[in-house]
Amino acid sequence: MTNPVSLVRSAAYVDGKWIAAASGKSFAVTNPATGAELAKVPDMNADDTERAIQAAAKAFKGWAAETAASRAAKLKVWAGLIDKNTEALAALLTAEQGKPLAEARAEVRSGIDSLDWSAAQAQRAFGDVIPPFKQNTRIIVQREPVGVVAAITPWNFPSGMITRKVAPAIAAGCTVVLKPAEDTPLSALALAVLAEEAGIPAGVFNIVTCAGKSAPEVGKVLTTHPLVRKISFTGSTEVGKILLRQGADTVKRVSMELGGNAPFIIFDSADLDLAVEGTASSKFRNAGQTCICANRIFVQAGIHDAFVAKFKAKIQSLVVGDGAKDGVQVGPLINDEAVQKVDEHVQNATGKGAKLETGGKRPAKDGLFYEPTLLTGMTPDMLLFSDETFGPVAGIFKFETEDEVIGLANDTRFGLASYFYTKDLGQCFRVASALEYGMVAVNEAILSNAAIPFGGRKESGLGREGSQEGFDEFLETKYILIGGI
Repeated sequence: MTNPVSLVRSAAYVDGKWIAAASGKSFAVTNPATGAELAKVPDMNADDTERAIQAAAKAFKGWAAETAASRAAKLKVWAGLIDKNTEALAALLTAEQGKPLAEARAEVRSGIDSLDWSAAQAQRAFGDVIPPFKQNTRIIVQREPVGVVAAITPWNFPSGMITRKVAPAIAAGCTVVLKPAEDTPLSALALAVLAEEAGIPAGVFNIVTCAGKSAPEVGKVLTTHPLVRKISFTGSTEVGKILLRQGADTVKRVSMELGGNAPFIIFDSADLDLAVEGTASSKFRNAGQTCICANRIFVQAGIHDAFVAKFKAKIQSLVVGDGAKDGVQVGPLINDEAVQKVDEHVQNATGKGAKLETGGKRPAKDGLFYEPTLLTGMTPDMLLFSDETFGPVAGIFKFETEDEVIGLANDTRFGLASYFYTKDLGQCFRVASALEYGMVAVNEAILSNAAIPFGGRKESGLGREGSQEGFDEFLETKYILIGGI
């Protein structure tokens, strides 16, 4: 196993070279659990981004011309190196992002799955032959890589979100310029170390790092540059709208995985213990910092009190602390702003009549922690109903009927993930059909996988990641008519 320190880089990766920012500027990456500085990385600007785009454009022709089998073979080697270095990558991920090591390992493995799945899919980018509409002709439809891809990834899954975008793009024959989140760039750079070792050619995978204040400048170049033909972004709806506007003038293809406001519904017929475990798994994974975690928890009146009692006991058993330590189940939040937002949601709810069952404050320890919190008596006029909390706060809304809860669940501008628990077979189909979400999980709390079409409706995004649909996002369709035959 490689030591995590050997994968840490204090340079960006452009055209197969490890480089500093042209300005010489850098910024610190810190551990949210301890505040310790982990490394300094380049604070790049528009000129640096231009260099990366030019490198990707130069590499595109050669990479696209490689056989699908050749591209797949390199991706498989990359996946094997990630597998070999899982422990080191997980330790680094936990250090910069904060999640428990068990979750970090699972995230690294999800990246391996994305690379393996995309490698196989590279050889299935089939076209078609269509019966001609006039004599002495042939019609061929073929699929070609879209070109240079700008990928912008979030801090909450600093490894998994990269591989989910980069793997299908590279497998399809595209080249990539990646801007990782300023809070968590080290996992991205570590993946580049292994990509280089795997034989991914210079210019195919480029990484531009920058501090938060430089992100708008870098993002604007990525979204307006004529050589960039596709944008793949995961982040907030508000930022996504800015990127969409910026990319409109050059009519770029876009994939947008944006905000969520997931309903988690427990019906009277649900298996109570299964529902408690599922709700806790969804809500407190990554300290509640996921776009698909339970945000509004709806519990039917007949099972409400029993559910709350069991769920409260489950929450109180959760161990909060540095994710690198054994037994920790809930790590820190990513920064001070995140902690403040979580506390604002709690104070808003209790100020409007919600009952604080447990938690509701920062624990008496250093770091960016917030106690796992349970609120009951929630109502739709509270912030938690309309906004993503993105933290370890569970708010319970009591409901009476199926129609009522479907109306409440759909009363949001978002439509990413949704969940419900029931043992009523008819209800399974009725509710799954009625929920206005891109993804619905029934009696399950974890739904991500490389083979599924991950994405949302309404203001939760455009396009899909994973599956055949996600792979197709990086391919153009070309129709060829051959006459004189």
